[in-house]
Amino acid sequence: MASHIVGYPRMGPKRELKFALESFWDKKSSAEDLQKVAADLRSSIWKQMAAAGIKYIPSNTFSYYDQVLDATSILGAVPPRYGWNGGEIGFDTYFSMARGNASVPAMEMTKWFDTNYHFIVPELGPDVNFSYASHKAVDEYKEAKALGVDTIPVLIGPVSYLLLSKPAKGVEKTFSLLSLLPKILPIYKEVIAELKAAGALWIQFDEPTLVLDLDSHQLQAFTAAYAELETTLSGLNVLIETYFADLTAEAYKTLTELKGVTAYGLDLVRGTQTIELIKSNFPKGKYLFAGVVDGRNIWANDLASSLSTLQALEAVVGKDKLVVSTSCSLLHTAVDLVNETKLDDEIKSWLAFAAQKVVEVNALAKALAGQKDEAFFTANASAQASRKSSPRVTNEAVQKAAAALKGSDHRRATNVTARLDAQQKKLNLPVLPTTTIGSFPQTLELRRVRREFKANKISEDDYVKAIKEEIKKVVDLQEELDIDVLVHGEPERNDMVEYFGEQLSGFAFTVNGWVQSYGSRCVKPPIIYGDVSRPKPMTVFWSSTAQSMTKRPMKGMLTGPVTILNWSFVRNDQPRFETCYQIALAIKDEVEDLEKAGINVIQIDEAALREGLPLRKSEHAFYQKWAVHSFRITNCGVQDTTQIHTHMCYSNFNDIIHSIIDMDADVITIENSRSDEKLLSVFREGVKYGAGIGPGVYDIHSPRIPSTEEIADRINKMLAVLETNILWVNPDCGLKTRKYAEVKPALSNMVAAAKLLRTQLASAK
Repeated sequence: MASHIVGYPRMGPKRELKFALESFWDKKSSAEDLQKVAADLRSSIWKQMAAAGIKYIPSNTFSYYDQVLDATSILGAVPPRYGWNGGEIGFDTYFSMARGNASVPAMEMTKWFDTNYHFIVPELGPDVNFSYASHKAVDEYKEAKALGVDTIPVLIGPVSYLLLSKPAKGVEKTFSLLSLLPKILPIYKEVIAELKAAGALWIQFDEPTLVLDLDSHQLQAFTAAYAELETTLSGLNVLIETYFADLTAEAYKTLTELKGVTAYGLDLVRGTQTIELIKSNFPKGKYLFAGVVDGRNIWANDLASSLSTLQALEAVVGKDKLVVSTSCSLLHTAVDLVNETKLDDEIKSWLAFAAQKVVEVNALAKALAGQKDEAFFTANASAQASRKSSPRVTNEAVQKAAAALKGSDHRRATNVTARLDAQQKKLNLPVLPTTTIGSFPQTLELRRVRREFKANKISEDDYVKAIKEEIKKVVDLQEELDIDVLVHGEPERNDMVEYFGEQLSGFAFTVNGWVQSYGSRCVKPPIIYGDVSRPKPMTVFWSSTAQSMTKRPMKGMLTGPVTILNWSFVRNDQPRFETCYQIALAIKDEVEDLEKAGINVIQIDEAALREGLPLRKSEHAFYQKWAVHSFRITNCGVQDTTQIHTHMCYSNFNDIIHSIIDMDADVITIENSRSDEKLLSVFREGVKYGAGIGPGVYDIHSPRIPSTEEIADRINKMLAVLETNILWVNPDCGLKTRKYAEVKPALSNMVAAAKLLRTQLASAK
């Protein structure tokens, strides 16, 4: 009876780690206080899995910030700018790499495959001196063992680590990162030897890049790496874990022929075709860790269906070689349904968070071993049937409206150049117009007001008065700073997706359904359980209130359909694009109501467009077609004089630049500073972009305040590849997580840099 969990959320059921981290960063608590919270969390997770009956429990899946940054620390691959002089990497160096500090910027952050989790990108080159500089994996294995729990230590596999890295600054972009394999494998050998000496019987290497479109050279690197490690791994059971998609036939062959490997972990939720590869050819005597419980969504597993899949696989693999597992780490789901006190019972019965998924995995393993818990399976079947037949799931009018969209193109009638001319006549903006992305700092006082209103402790009148005062403060500040296009600061919003979901039908919300996005930042994704529609306007009151406070243009702020989709837990009973079209129609209604209310600039954020891109190239075109179409649906009915903005966050945009152009927005703002102006390389390579564009001029995820000169230098780099008349000046992202003490000087320097360059441009004419 064998069960396994790939990984587990580390924030804690009530975000204990988040609060401990932020207290430590604010110097309100000590390193020892932080370590105590972390140790308590690890202990409770291991004991919880052991109590649930899980046989293969992971260790080293906890992290103070990010698992890839942990791998960078193990390898001692610290960029020189952090001034690390060797020895064990401590919190100072670790958190400087993650967050930057007063004198140096943070490392780049980007999306972990197609999830909303962000990892810290390693910066590597031929001169990196790798050394074994963090003993975290071994320490945590020993820690669990001292508690009486024997775990499988988890490491990011060597090949995936290199494939997820980028050449360091100053290193040729063509540098082969895989050429560093011989340099990092000795460190892996040291870690493996220490784990063996500590008594480890199993070791798990996460090699998720195996699901990507890899060439023969990249696949050969896996073969070479594990052949080199084979002797060191002797005596250990070795699990290679993959997740998030199907393997190609070539990658499956490479995986199943690796030297010294005992077991293969495969995602059978997103990798449905992989089942056919297993059935056609599975190596004798090897273990299959079958990922049948979804690690990326919150729906209760269809136990009967999963058991049937497992029984078919058991016939291929053998009874004692099949292990029931999750499809990937449970890091991507909420922690524990027990903490949800406000979800109604019907919807709650359809759900399983991480703690419940652990129970599901074990129930399937027991059933496979002939110890089926009939009551548990019966209750599950009843919940599945309830979800299929519930009248709250289906709205025929919405279904029809969404179905009618498929045959049409939904473009604005006039091209972007003509629209920008019409908009400029109306808005009369200077060259290099300045704006921000939408949110301003969410102070403790502001959060208290929202919390008290939600708990009915203050009246609606008092709430509206407090929010109006906050908007006035934000508007006044922007006018004082002389920003050109203003925002209202979003003081009424808890989260850019949750806020809209709360006002749309077909959504449910959690109280503690937090999921880590990066570092201490957590989001609470809404649950889309049914057809989506907009019962009434959502933002018009606040946007028109803000516009009434200024003569400058005020941006209406909306979240786009693709981002609402990608940042929610989405229903799995219909294709994702159908749900997206429904959301697009709801946002279209809102856009048109904003325009009627006199809002001439409307930003429809599509921060998550890139992250929804499927991992396999063969599926890109279909996704891009419906995602871009969904965005265009939202604003195809507005007048030429209404300026449509969109914003995109941390991602690799270069491979979707043509989709971005096809979105046909009037202005796009985009993350740029932290990825070292990677975005600009697209335009250097000859891509013509005729719409307005604002590549971010400073990183808002770091407390660092950039100087006027630094920002001016960044704008000059943009002017080298972009036309002056289309360039906007703005930060990388919203300012919600920053403090006013950082925001005011940073924005002041940003405006000063724009004015400096306007003067220079005018005198150069």
